Amino acid sequence: MMLNLGGPEKTEDVHDFLLRLFMDKDLIPLPAQSQLAPWIAKRRTPKIQEQYKKIGGGSPIRMWTTKQGEAMCKILDEVCPESAPHKHYIGFRYANPLTEDAIDQIISDGISRVVAFTQYPQYSCSTTGSSINAIYRYVNKNPSNIRWSLIDRWPTHPGLIKAFAANIRKGIEQFPENTRDDVVILFSAHSLPMSVVNRGDPYPLEVASTVERVMEALNHSHPYRLVWQSKVGPLPWLGPQTDDSIKGFARTNEKNLLLVPIAFTSDHIETLYELDIEYIDELATKCGIKNIIRAESLNDSPLFISALADIVAKHLKSGQLSTRQFALRCPMCVNPICASAKQFFTNQCSEDS
Repeated sequence: MMLNLGGPEKTEDVHDFLLRLFMDKDLIPLPAQSQLAPWIAKRRTPKIQEQYKKIGGGSPIRMWTTKQGEAMCKILDEVCPESAPHKHYIGFRYANPLTEDAIDQIISDGISRVVAFTQYPQYSCSTTGSSINAIYRYVNKNPSNIRWSLIDRWPTHPGLIKAFAANIRKGIEQFPENTRDDVVILFSAHSLPMSVVNRGDPYPLEVASTVERVMEALNHSHPYRLVWQSKVGPLPWLGPQTDDSIKGFARTNEKNLLLVPIAFTSDHIETLYELDIEYIDELATKCGIKNIIRAESLNDSPLFISALADIVAKHLKSGQLSTRQFALRCPMCVNPICASAKQFFTNQCSEDS
């Protein structure tokens, strides 16, 4: 069961997507959330619909996840015949197919063994944690005989690192030959509210771990920075922001920038609109950045698909049905559902092992 946030496939789906997103306290904690979230969703819908129109009318994330899942399962059937046949399900948090609907389909299909596989390589309580909490809430109310296990993070998996490094090398080759040695690599990841960071969320550390491993694979060939995008609202978020960083590098006369979406594995609005249009086509032009390119997203890269299959295969064969990190709550955790969800999956793991 491939877990992700999802995205509206049509512009008319945008409002419901935004409403679910802003209602999720795990992702965006808001005061008076039940009243404020519908107001924000309604207010932002026209603007976000226009953004989706500029990238083809909807998010391609379901299409990419389907391709990834099908290709991954084909490899798994070959390398793990003892657990074949393998089938993927998609469980999106805010768009169809929703996590709860995916579980219903799994039960209807008579599946008894499910691996919940986060498609966020780096764990955050606001992303992977939110999906896991959603699974727990639903199965707690709708018990079944399903045996669950978790792939809850994989920020330094060698195949993931190899796939990122390959796409970065391709990106650097797109610069004029006489500028390639001068390229600055900007690893851009979705930001978090500082309230989430300050309670001990592991996401910033895990993103930084991915970045460092990728640079090791590249033999530290270029200078680089880790920056953060997609801030929403007036409250403090983890920075520096990607757009502010582009402006800053323009002021210091860095004219060759390669943007690398390091926390996203598939193209969606944050890559196709925010990075490609808002930052590269519009902002960089105004700032006078001479050469700015985005490295391709992993999408259906054969290296990436092989990595997905390897992660699942090792998970199935290891007997370790979650990471040691998973059971540890944030030191300043304020969400009581996290304790129950972690206990549920820990018990599942104990019974299986």
